[in-house]
Amino acid sequence: MEKSWRKWFAFLIASTSLALTADAMCGLSAEAQEKRPTAQEVIAAIQEHVGVPWKTDTVDTFKAGNPVTRVTGIAVTMMATLDVLQRAEAKGQNLIITHEPTFYNHLDRPEGMDESDPVWKEKREFIEKNGLVVWRFHDHWHLRNPDGILAGMVKALGWEKYQNAENPHLFTVPETTLEKLAADVAKRLETPVLRVVGNPEMRVTKLALSPGSAGFQRETHALEMENVEVLLVGETREWETVEYAADAVTEGEKKALIVIGHVPSEQAGMEECARWLKTFVKNAPIEFVATKQPFWTPEKIMTRH
Repeated sequence: MEKSWRKWFAFLIASTSLALTADAMCGLSAEAQEKRPTAQEVIAAIQEHVGVPWKTDTVDTFKAGNPVTRVTGIAVTMMATLDVLQRAEAKGQNLIITHEPTFYNHLDRPEGMDESDPVWKEKREFIEKNGLVVWRFHDHWHLRNPDGILAGMVKALGWEKYQNAENPHLFTVPETTLEKLAADVAKRLETPVLRVVGNPEMRVTKLALSPGSAGFQRETHALEMENVEVLLVGETREWETVEYAADAVTEGEKKALIVIGHVPSEQAGMEECARWLKTFVKNAPIEFVATKQPFWTPEKIMTRH
């Protein structure tokens, strides 16, 4: 009888201990949940640390989701494509910080597109269904000193020691050919598609880098400079800077243009952003999520099997 009583008493103690442990774990879990910042708090921290006055007229705003959502993880990306959103959601990252628009134009309000458009509609529904929050970080990341995008791109290209101290967009590199320069850029930026205007055998040392889409005026002014032989841009209209560069080459000028593509010309800048965020956002895991470009070259068709 006494033995049976002792077993029952031991079982009671063990059960009580387990219950207290479970309660403690639930308490810790709830406490951890409460310590997670909201999306709005993360953005407030960015505004505090970016180092430039925050503009009221800016595209750097929430594009989707509820700003008071507790952040389980942060995905930093160049462009919040549906593929990026799906990969982020699968990893438990519910705050997506994107450099470029999510909904197809600069203000994330696609002109001439009905809200029932199946592609746009499915993307909005995916964000809502999975409780994602999307915020854009464009203007102020460029305004930062140094420009966050440019800094990341220079690091990815390995051009830090060649950068002009007075104009960070200019570089003097060891002499190479235009063809070798283009191949090296494609390799370092992991992009299979580049377009080049100019003589591939031209010897070059003086470069200008203009990530993204700077526009005809700034691009042609850069090409006009005596200390610029090659201008590297993200994207540009073919009847503008591309035609201008082609005419310069035809006229015998020592000029060339390399068109990288908008996403690969700025993507490393958002990887730099993820590294920067980790220095002051401590209560949520942060990961850079690359925007995949579904491009390939004809040569890849022949080799991918």
